[in-house]
Formats: sequence, C-alpha cells, structure tokens
Amino acid sequence: MSTTVTAGSGEPVVLIPGWPEMSWIAWRKVIPLLVEAGREVYVLEPRGFGDSDKPQGGYDLDTAARDLHGFLSAAGLARPGGVDIVAHDVGTWIAHAHAVAYPGEVKRLVLTESNVPGVTPLPPAGVPSEAVNLKAWQFAFNRLNDLPEILVQGRERAYLTWLFATKTTRTHAIEPAALDEYVRVFSSPGTARAGFDWYRANFSPEGLAQARVRATKRLPMPVLALGASDGVGDALRATVATLGDRVKGGSIGQGCGHFLPSECPDDLVAAILAFWGETR
Repeated sequence: MSTTVTAGSGEPVVLIPGWPEMSWIAWRKVIPLLVEAGREVYVLEPRGFGDSDKPQGGYDLDTAARDLHGFLSAAGLARPGGVDIVAHDVGTWIAHAHAVAYPGEVKRLVLTESNVPGVTPLPPAGVPSEAVNLKAWQFAFNRLNDLPEILVQGRERAYLTWLFATKTTRTHAIEPAALDEYVRVFSSPGTARAGFDWYRANFSPEGLAQARVRATKRLPMPVLALGASDGVGDALRATVATLGDRVKGGSIGQGCGHFLPSECPDDLVAAILAFWGETR
C-alpha cells in the first residue's frame, strides 16, 4: 500500500518524489507555496518509497502506472478532466508512464529533472568525463545485483551525504533535519533495495521493451518539462517534445542542481503556476 501526505484546500494536485529522497519531504518547500496558491496538495510515496510497502517486485513502470491509477481512484481524484500531476526524478518516470496509460486522468503534467527510460539518448560509449560521470554513475551502479545493498547498508548517512553534496549546487538546501529524515527512510528495511530495484526493473530488457511500446503513444495533455540549470537543463524538454504536441519548458533556476524542489522551490513553483495559468 502507498502512503500519502495531504495539505491545503482547493483544486487538487498530486506530487511524486524521486530517488534517493524516496520521501514526501522532497516536496517540503514546495507544499506551502502551492497551498498558498490555493491548491490541495497530495504527496504520493509510491511502492518502495517512504513508509509505503516494500514488495519484492512491481517496480517496472507499467505496474507503477497501475499503482498511480489505483491511488487516484481510491482518493477520488480520477475525475472528469483529470488532475494535475507534478513529478521529480523517478517520479517523472512514473508520471509519464501513467499519463501514457491513463491520459484521461491527467489534466496537466509537470515533469522535472529526469531522463525518460528507453527514450532519452544513451551517453556516448567510452570513458565519460568527470562531470558526466558524477551526474550519471547511478544508472550503472544501481542496476547491479546485490552489490549496492552490500556497500550501502550501515553507511546510509555517508552515502546520502555524498550524493546530495555531488548533485546539488546549493548544498545548504538539504538542511540537517531533511537529511535525518532521508537517512531514516533509506535505512528502513527494504527501502534501499526497492530504490535500486526501480533502476534494475526499468533498464532491464523487459523494462526497456515496455518503454519502447510506451514511446509510441502520444501525450495529449499539456506538459511542462523542466530541468535545473546545473542539472539536465533543456534535455528533458527536448526529449518529452518528441512524445507530445503540447510540450513546453526548458532550464530554470540559475545555479540550481538536480534537487530542484529543494534547491529552487520558488523558481519551480513560479514556473508551474505560470504553466497552469496558461493552460486552464
């Protein structure tokens, strides 16, 4: 079973976090800004995240799409006209897969700081530059069987501290209390394994075969695809533009790294509100 956190009142919006935060608090700085804008906020922790169940399987994106569909139905959010969905990192994988499978459930889609499995071009072969390696090493490491768990278990704080330090530009944005909660979540039984399984499942031959089918289906709803200036930049918009006809976005947050909701929440929410205002 997935867990959710809710706040505010008004038109609903669903937020989905990414890896390695794997917790609703990835959106802690965004939630009050959306509530102030008159929205009812639901933050979903998908399977394997936060305090949700940690089953042994089901981390492929076809299953994730069905999970999100089930959550929207159970929460009364599968309504005519759809609901707004905002996602980050692995959450973007999930939100895209759901929007393809259940387009009528999505009013407007916001995707941030991610690739799109099976669609985003792979990096060129050979030894990557240091900068590229720092951004992309986890796609190979996380897919390994057993080794990530062996190396990370008991060292979750050191591991996450290094990750946040290397993938942020505004390193102060991950405050001590947030790091404590991320460590608590990542250290709980099954969470690290589940986090790695999202990569194992979706970059496996079966996961990539699912992705190829998914990529043949268009996104009919308005889509905003955003990357941080020091993250994926305009690459996400360029990729998603091949998948839909109503795609806009680009690079935002001057001096912001990968963790856009933590590093540049004001810039992110301003872009989202502007997008919603243009696409009522």
